[in-house]
Amino acid sequence: MPVAAIPAAARAALLGLAVGDALGVPVEFQPREARRFDPVTGMRAYGTHRQPAGTWSDDSSLTFCLAETLACPGGLSAAPDLADFARRAVNWLDNGYWTAHNQRFDVGGATRAAIQSLKAGVAPSQAGPRSEFDNGNGALMRILPLVFHTTWQAEPLDLNAAWTLTEAVASVTHGHPRSSLGCFLYLLVARGLLRGLGPAEAYEQMRALATTWLATGETPAVGEAKYYQWWVLSGKLPEQPESNISSSGYVAHTLEAALWCLLRYPDYPSAVLAAVNLGDDTDTTGAVTGGLAGLAYGEASMPTEWLAALARRADIEELAARLAAG
Repeated sequence: MPVAAIPAAARAALLGLAVGDALGVPVEFQPREARRFDPVTGMRAYGTHRQPAGTWSDDSSLTFCLAETLACPGGLSAAPDLADFARRAVNWLDNGYWTAHNQRFDVGGATRAAIQSLKAGVAPSQAGPRSEFDNGNGALMRILPLVFHTTWQAEPLDLNAAWTLTEAVASVTHGHPRSSLGCFLYLLVARGLLRGLGPAEAYEQMRALATTWLATGETPAVGEAKYYQWWVLSGKLPEQPESNISSSGYVAHTLEAALWCLLRYPDYPSAVLAAVNLGDDTDTTGAVTGGLAGLAYGEASMPTEWLAALARRADIEELAARLAAG
């Protein structure tokens, strides 16, 4: 993507993610059946977390914390300062830093455990829980700003370097390689969108690059590929009926659901509404889908009434500008 287009892409990515998150917050944890009878069609107030319309959750908060780290001078060209991100994550958990209304109201179990480890002095690269049972979507939901790092923007892309970078950033909260691989595949799609590919082309490019890399690589990701093989890597995902798509908080499910929505729906509003109306972990599915759909269709594709309701919109736009300049 031309350098001049990066600021617009950064805005679209952050706003798209936050809008998708905010659409999902009022109905989080509610089952898919509830959405069939009462589908989300726009911003709602209150609901699950009793928050005003346009309120986003921990998904966006931690995305913005990572964006702040990358927006520091040199943050997009050097190894990310994981200690800086760790301090921001602690500040978010304890003090409501980068929350919609100066109050945190949601946090995942692995993320909370990781931040408690950070507070106890554990190194950021070692803080994320590493059990197979710690593969929630808490790293995936916040990883999108990393696509703007020079490692991910290099031509040709060094997949080993991109993996090392992604694993390091993901491991601050989620240390198992399955979570890192989900983030890696997501960023491959985001990179394709950032370069002007359509969703289907970005998805196929991801599959081609990842399949070749996994077949020849020696990283821990190789042993985790089977958890993404069934639909994401096989190419069978777009043809699946909704009944085969899970919207739980498991990292592989969230990636499947987000890519399915992106591939099945032709614009930003329909993709993020489809994500939220899958039910269950609605804010994260909405956020992960929204970040990709923002890159795919741009800020102009987002309904003006959704953007107008979004909490701290001006702050998000200012952060996006600094991220693009970082």
